[in-house]
Amino acid sequence: MATYGYARVSTPKQSIERQIRNIRAAYPASIIYQETYTGTQTDGRKRLQQLLRTVKSGDTIVFDSVSRMSRNADEGFNLYQKLFDNGIELVFIKEPHINTATYKRALSNNIELTGTKTDIILEAVNKYLMELAKEQIIIAFAQAEKEVTDLHQRTKEGIETARLAGKQIGQRPGNKLTTKKSIAAKRDIAKYSKDFDGALNDKECIRLIGVSRNTYYKYKRELFAAERDI
Repeated sequence: MATYGYARVSTPKQSIERQIRNIRAAYPASIIYQETYTGTQTDGRKRLQQLLRTVKSGDTIVFDSVSRMSRNADEGFNLYQKLFDNGIELVFIKEPHINTATYKRALSNNIELTGTKTDIILEAVNKYLMELAKEQIIIAFAQAEKEVTDLHQRTKEGIETARLAGKQIGQRPGNKLTTKKSIAAKRDIAKYSKDFDGALNDKECIRLIGVSRNTYYKYKRELFAAERDI
């Protein structure tokens, strides 16, 4: 039986070390799968999908929080249920009340039936306890989904507030976005293209510089325009 950890951040600028540290503190021997992926769906997460193909019954997957597993309530609960049914133990360091061990206890701690008419009530109570356990898991994933929705709403409101205050949002129309990559590419086009100082045709330049065809011709038009402005 193996123990795995899964850590995820949305952008390369975010630090994943805190999640890994928390997982290692609780499970030092865990094998960590980590990746950078934005979005609420799990299908596009290559490392998570690789982990799901690796785990076997009796193995454990540790998450720093439920939001690292999924931020989509329906998808999160369905994945939880699937892994639980396949004998995979799930641990959520920040939400231990929804660990599969806790869920399993809730499902197994049924009130013993008496063989009398009272069993009608006891069976109803048992079903209620199982539904209550499921509801706690669904609520946890729903909360993670709500955090994403709230973040998007705050971002939208912040942009609108800035716009109403007269601030420029995004790039001004007609302005060119200049990057180190575009500067280097234009320099190479001017150096190697036979339309400038070089001897290579367009096809050869594209292959040499390593940019797309559309980007190449865009940069080339900008170089021609710059020459006309001189």
